[in-house]
Amino acid sequence: MKKLVCAGEILVEIMAERIGQSFRAPGPLVGPFPSGAPAIFIDQAARLGQPAGLIAAVGDDDFGHLNIERLRADGADISAITVHQGAATGTAFITYETDGSRHFVYNIKQSAAGLIEMGAEARALLAGADHFHVMGTSLFSPEVIEVARNGIEAVKRRGGTVSFDPNIRKEMLDLPGMRDALHFVLSKTDVFLPSGPELFTFAEATDEEGAAREMLDRGISTVVVKKGAQGAVHYDRSGRIASPGFVVDEIDPTGAGDCFAAAFVSFWLRGEGPKRALEIANGCGALAVTKKGPMEGIASLAEVEAFIATSRTGAPA
Repeated sequence: MKKLVCAGEILVEIMAERIGQSFRAPGPLVGPFPSGAPAIFIDQAARLGQPAGLIAAVGDDDFGHLNIERLRADGADISAITVHQGAATGTAFITYETDGSRHFVYNIKQSAAGLIEMGAEARALLAGADHFHVMGTSLFSPEVIEVARNGIEAVKRRGGTVSFDPNIRKEMLDLPGMRDALHFVLSKTDVFLPSGPELFTFAEATDEEGAAREMLDRGISTVVVKKGAQGAVHYDRSGRIASPGFVVDEIDPTGAGDCFAAAFVSFWLRGEGPKRALEIANGCGALAVTKKGPMEGIASLAEVEAFIATSRTGAPA
C-alpha cells in the first residue's frame, strides 16, 4: 500500500473535568492525553493499516515519550520524530464552556514542536513516501512551513499526491508567512478537506457547491467538505456525493476531523470509491468523539466496520 507522511506538532492535552470550569481558579484536571493534529491523523491512518509516518519533535520528557509510545504501538513510523534534550514537549490545557465551546491555553511554538526540521531521518522517511498530508494548524512558524514545503516538493517530484486539511483559525491567518503558505499548499493539493466554512476562506463563491467547483477548477481532484455529525459531502469532476454521519453520544470532539481525514485519505490512496471512503471516514470521526482524549477513540478497521454495521441496521452496539 501507498505510504503517507505528515509533518507537524506533537503535544499532550490536559483537560478540565467540569463543564464551565475556569483556569483562573484551581480545579480538577484529567490527562495527559497524546495529541497534536498531525499525530492524531497519522495514528488513525496507522490503526487502519495504512503505512504512515510523522516528521515531528518532542522533548526528552514523559509527555514526549507518551506520544511516541502511542504512535509506535498503533503501527506508525516514528523514525523521523526527533527527541530534544533541551526543550519540553508541547502542551494544551482545555476548558469546556456551557455553550459547547472550548478554551485553550497552548505552549506549542516555544516547545520542542517549534524545532521541527528537515534532518536526515525526515529526508529518509520522505524518500519512501507516496503521499504528503498538510494540516493548517501545523503552519505556525516559518521553520515548520519550510518543512511542509520540502515535504510537498519531495513527494510531488516522484509523482506522489498531497492532501490538505486547512483546520485553520482566523487569528492564525496573520502569522508571518501563513497566507502565502496556505496558497502554496492549495496550489499543490490533490485532496482538499475543509470543515464547513473553511471552504470559503479560499473561494469567491458564497455557496458550497460553487466554492467546491472553484477548487476543482484550480486543479484539485477531490474536495470533501466535513460537516461533523451531519456527515460529509464529496465533490469531484463527476459530481457530488453526500454521506450521512452517525448518531453517537459525544464525550470529546477533539480530533474527530483529523480521524475523518486520515480515514478518507487512506481509502482514497487504496483506490476505493468515494461512497466507501466517506462511510469509513464518517465512522472514524464518530467513534473519535465517544471517548475523552483526542486519540482515545481511534479505532481499527475491524472496529469501524463493526460500528458501521450495527449503526446502519439499528442493532445494539
